[in-house]
Amino acid sequence: MPHVDLQRYVPAFLTWIANKLSRGASQHYLRVHGIGIETWRLLVLLAVEGSLSAQHASKVIGMDKASVSRCFKSMHADGLIGMSLDEEDGRRRIATLTVKGRAIHDDILGIALEREKTLLSVLQPSEREVLIKILTKLHENLPDVEIATSKYVSEHFPMAIRKRTST
Repeated sequence: MPHVDLQRYVPAFLTWIANKLSRGASQHYLRVHGIGIETWRLLVLLAVEGSLSAQHASKVIGMDKASVSRCFKSMHADGLIGMSLDEEDGRRRIATLTVKGRAIHDDILGIALEREKTLLSVLQPSEREVLIKILTKLHENLPDVEIATSKYVSEHFPMAIRKRTST
């Protein structure tokens, strides 16, 4: 009977690593500053980009837009970000880091970098570069994964497609 070989199934490894890294990081970030992993991810993105909308954050991070919006609302209430209307699209709200948000980002950054350093410590510098190149290629390939999956599902499960379009 066919089954997934969990010793070689790459999506499982990526999921396990990501889940364990996120859970561990979140525990430390909560203990130090009372923020969870979603808030941290948005603080990082804001520190890099300066300002962004929930829609853009959702695209970059892969979080659901509604989750990003809720997180922004909480971050705003906690004084971590400021919110303003987009000058080009008055319906879109733009988040920017406050001084408090930047200070928390800077505090937690040390923890995050220490975790990354320790995670990668089992690799040689050349292996780290190869890993980053491979992860970049895999990330860039995700749209093709979704296209191929949709095609497979429509060919092998046509009733599932009809059910979704009829509801």
